[in-house]
Amino acid sequence: MTDNSTRTDLFSPVTMGMLQLANRIVMAPVTRSRYGEDGVPDELHATYYAQRAGAGLIISEATNISAQGRGYAATPGIWSEEQVTGWKKVTDAVHAEGGKIVCQLWHVGRFSSVELQPNGERPVAPSAIKAEGQTYTVNGFVPVSTPRALETEEIPGIIEQYKRAAENALRAGFDGVEVHSANSYLLDQFLRDSTNHRTDAYGGSIENRARLTLEVTEAIVGIWGNERVGIRLSPVTPDAGNTPPDSNVMAMYGYLIQQLNRFNLAYLHFVEGATATSRDVPADVDMDALSAQFDGPFIGNNNYDLEMAISRRNAGIIDAVAFGRLFISNPDLVKRLRYGAELTIAPKEAYYGGGAKGYTDWPEGHY
Repeated sequence: MTDNSTRTDLFSPVTMGMLQLANRIVMAPVTRSRYGEDGVPDELHATYYAQRAGAGLIISEATNISAQGRGYAATPGIWSEEQVTGWKKVTDAVHAEGGKIVCQLWHVGRFSSVELQPNGERPVAPSAIKAEGQTYTVNGFVPVSTPRALETEEIPGIIEQYKRAAENALRAGFDGVEVHSANSYLLDQFLRDSTNHRTDAYGGSIENRARLTLEVTEAIVGIWGNERVGIRLSPVTPDAGNTPPDSNVMAMYGYLIQQLNRFNLAYLHFVEGATATSRDVPADVDMDALSAQFDGPFIGNNNYDLEMAISRRNAGIIDAVAFGRLFISNPDLVKRLRYGAELTIAPKEAYYGGGAKGYTDWPEGHY
């Protein structure tokens, strides 16, 4: 039997901030769309996450910080008491299996529909620029709605939504939180000049466009402490409406990462390329040069296989590696990777929606 732990320390314990992890294999946030309209986790979700507790760290699927932050039906929330109680079932189940789990805090911004917003209101965004594409509602797929631009005086209320969600995640028993400033959702929309045409303190210069992500991070650190807070960035991914990258990716995200260093965060979780599609980047972008500017632990993500993970870990480029889709159909992925067991590939029809089928019924591998 193969034991890949002789080739790499990916299967050895590591510390990220205050997070003591059993290994360097991370379960990336994977939206599965198996929640009711109330966004409340239940025993099914507790089973799903507990099955994957062999990961050194589980990052929860993206979790809506408020009703306003929701952009897809059947996704979980963390703004109501019922949601907090439901997530406590999940965190208890993961901890019972010896795992660690953080909550990814999510506001979709412009990528939503009036059908998903409270009182049929328009989604909010840095600027009133409509995204491309469709989103999923209880009535099926519908085009995303044209957002309205947030007023300057509304920004503190957005930060407060993140704070309340972070407080709720603490009460729900999570081991930490991840700030979702990636994949062209709200915080990333503020970062990119393609979606941020503001002329106030949150638009224009690089410093101004980075302001909201930094203020949100600071507010969450005030609740959790810096060593239990991570952040996810995706400098070039076009998700959530085919959003163009910033006109100067290296300057924008380089500045942001350097400013994040003052918080001494638990980790930076980086999408290297376009999420779930390609590791290719524009010719003027150097992802490794960006990630190297972060002073703390770095989690690499995007289309990794074991050999790439070993190579980049042995070269000191990454501290840990995140897998998403492979965890869908390989709940025991860490063991399979360590011992060279065959991996199961989930069909796309199992990704979203439904119940236990394609969710908690995947068998363990043969080691």
